[in-house]
Amino acid sequence: MTTRTLPQDPYIEAIGDALTAAGLEPTDHSWTDDGETRGTYCYLNAVITLDPSGTLASDDEDAIDGAAWPHGLLLLWEWHTGVEADQGEPERGSFWQFAELKADGSNEYPSSLPVEGYASPAAVVEAARKVISREIGAGHFFNGGVPTWDGGTIGGTWERHAELDAACEAWGNDEASE
Repeated sequence: MTTRTLPQDPYIEAIGDALTAAGLEPTDHSWTDDGETRGTYCYLNAVITLDPSGTLASDDEDAIDGAAWPHGLLLLWEWHTGVEADQGEPERGSFWQFAELKADGSNEYPSSLPVEGYASPAAVVEAARKVISREIGAGHFFNGGVPTWDGGTIGGTWERHAELDAACEAWGNDEASE
């Protein structure tokens, strides 16, 4: 079986390395993929699962019940072609979101993570720390996932953002031609 390399793989690996160095090691429930919107157009995505409370492998119900993040935290990255923007799908480009995991494996409504679409790994780490401490609060369905946060955009862009953007654009153009 061959493994297909996706344009975002080096970027998400750099994000994972930075999270690990900061003591927020992603779990083995993290991945990159290309998905479909409405079963028609593909997009790129990544899911990074964190266990900030250290309870994902625990059987101690009291520890789980008292934990701030008992079932984990998702950091979500997506890059869309924008082809379906007129149908409510995202515009062309990349963005970050976060969501709290629930006991049944589903997640709360995703909230925007206040970083650039091609945020530097340090910016993602800083934003994740602010989410974990609840300094950045989750939005909800009724406000489109806008987080409770008034600190503006955190950090800058990844030093290889132009290379990543070009790779994503090439991938998107290939998908559109199929």
